[in-house]
Amino acid sequence: MTGEAEAAAESGAGAAVDATAGAGPPGWARAIILGGSALALLLIGATVGLLIGRSETPTQAVATPGPVDIGFSQDMSLHHRQAVEMGNLAYVRSDDTEISQIGFDIAATQQGQVGSMQGWLALWEAPGQAPGEVMSWMPHDGGSGDAHDSHGSMDHAMGAGDAVMPGMATSEEMRKLRSLSGEKFDVYFLQLMVRHHEGGVPMAEYAVEHAKVPAVRALARSILESQGAEIELMKKMLETRGAKPLPF
Repeated sequence: MTGEAEAAAESGAGAAVDATAGAGPPGWARAIILGGSALALLLIGATVGLLIGRSETPTQAVATPGPVDIGFSQDMSLHHRQAVEMGNLAYVRSDDTEISQIGFDIAATQQGQVGSMQGWLALWEAPGQAPGEVMSWMPHDGGSGDAHDSHGSMDHAMGAGDAVMPGMATSEEMRKLRSLSGEKFDVYFLQLMVRHHEGGVPMAEYAVEHAKVPAVRALARSILESQGAEIELMKKMLETRGAKPLPF
């Protein structure tokens, strides 16, 4: 091969590499990557949860978690799992970088938190999901605090369609989300996620005040802080898209 031919071949190869480097992963690849990341976060969270539980001293009452510690870990895990599903959808399906990023952040954060809570439940030899009625560990009449009052009637919120807990999307709403694309998908995702975050606030507030285990109270407080910031951010994102949050 002549010098000119070699130079041309090298130039072509370089161009091919540049083109490959500039292309983003296809949707199926993003889904595989996300699935692997979610599993890793779940395992890491569970391991951390177990380690935290075993490292606490008896004076911190970790050996005797109360109904609030167990109930919160069970029900918030269930609540989080739907947010993880919606976040994954946004990451894989949205063409808007801002939507895709917040979807990934929510899914990754809450998957790790689910891992921690499930790790605690395993340590306490409690089932990963409540065997009976959800949220039985906290009053539904708002009598022991104002956590429920700021978000309306708990009984009313729990009666919305087939939603298991306040703020959660119904099966019909999830089907609708999956059927949308483009900006309509982005707006509906934000609306469902804002309401979903708002629905988890009373549980976290109650756990902060009544959980016995320090690590549970710390996680509940972290959820309030992080999701509060995300609610405000997503409301602004809706505003820029000419939309409003769904009523809670």
